Amino acid sequence: MDLSARQILDRLVSFPTVSSESNLALVDFVEGYLLSHGVTSTRVPSPCGTKASIFAHIGPEVEGGVVLSGHTDVVPVEGQDWSSDPFTVTERNGRLYGRGTCDMKGFDALALAAVPLALKSPLKRPIQIALSYDEEVGMTGALPMIDRMLQSRFPAADAVIVGEPSMMQVVSGHKGGFGYIVDVRGHEVHSSIMHEGVSAVMMAAELVSWANRVNAENAARTPGPLDAGFVPPYTTVHVGTIRGGTAHNITARHCRFEIDFRVVPGEDQGLWESRFEAEVARLDAQMNAVHQDAGITRLQDFNAPGLAPEPNGVAEELARRLTGDNSPRVVSYATEGGLFQQSGYSTVICGPGDIAQAHQPDEFILMDQFQEGWRFMENLIRDCCR
Repeated sequence: MDLSARQILDRLVSFPTVSSESNLALVDFVEGYLLSHGVTSTRVPSPCGTKASIFAHIGPEVEGGVVLSGHTDVVPVEGQDWSSDPFTVTERNGRLYGRGTCDMKGFDALALAAVPLALKSPLKRPIQIALSYDEEVGMTGALPMIDRMLQSRFPAADAVIVGEPSMMQVVSGHKGGFGYIVDVRGHEVHSSIMHEGVSAVMMAAELVSWANRVNAENAARTPGPLDAGFVPPYTTVHVGTIRGGTAHNITARHCRFEIDFRVVPGEDQGLWESRFEAEVARLDAQMNAVHQDAGITRLQDFNAPGLAPEPNGVAEELARRLTGDNSPRVVSYATEGGLFQQSGYSTVICGPGDIAQAHQPDEFILMDQFQEGWRFMENLIRDCCR
């Protein structure tokens, strides 16, 4: 199956792999494409069986290889004003429009298009392709895939290049993140005797106020050397949605909100989890003292470790050699890079496209970026032949 990078991109985008849906049709295509070139692949199914990650090994079974890491899921298009079909790649004015063209099926297509070129080349170091599911909704697919890769018969690679959109610039660090869905249970009474009830809305507001205080405290501190490159250069706590209450004159029975933490690599995510848990426990006890059924429950819905810059890191040195980019650079958004790094891989971010286009209506990748991504693949294969 001889397909160009653009043809592969067309196929990948045509699969509506929104995180709430199955990605198995896309995985079937990738598996068939690889097999048509004589490359066997390994699926790592989700617990529910409706999704899967897939990885493959190209080249000699020796150490020193490079992993090209991408994800297959995309964010929804509902409620967005698109000028063309989001699941059909449309070329206009030097741009390729479509859901996932930038984040990050463009990189996935380039990695897959490089397979036949790699097979024709005298590789001395292997290339591995690793495509996950559910990156956009908690990064739940990456870690089981990484574990399976490390358990496979192939020698572990030395470097991982995560192809999230970075305009083909080398990103050596990013913030970590974790978040909770928080349910606050109150006790309903008429608001004229609110002292006998518990307002879930007002108690949720206590946690929102705590988040505001934490942000103010963090912003007032002088950032450390590792934190200074981030924007903003400190850990942030954010409440994105909140819903609750029955009527204006009833203490709210229920309130739900979502809270997330973006943690600079120089700080321990576990300590932030502990601080939040302590505040929840304090308020939970206060509510329970008024009514035994009142309280707070929380469910952690994602946890993505940060990516710390590696002094003399193998992946960073490789990416800089391939791109010629020597500028230090970190970002505030999270990727699966932290999961690879905590599993022992040297890891860096470098991929085509602008992160500002990710998740937007009329998402696009510049043709120039797509072509630059292909030159990167050609340079990588040449490097692996030395």
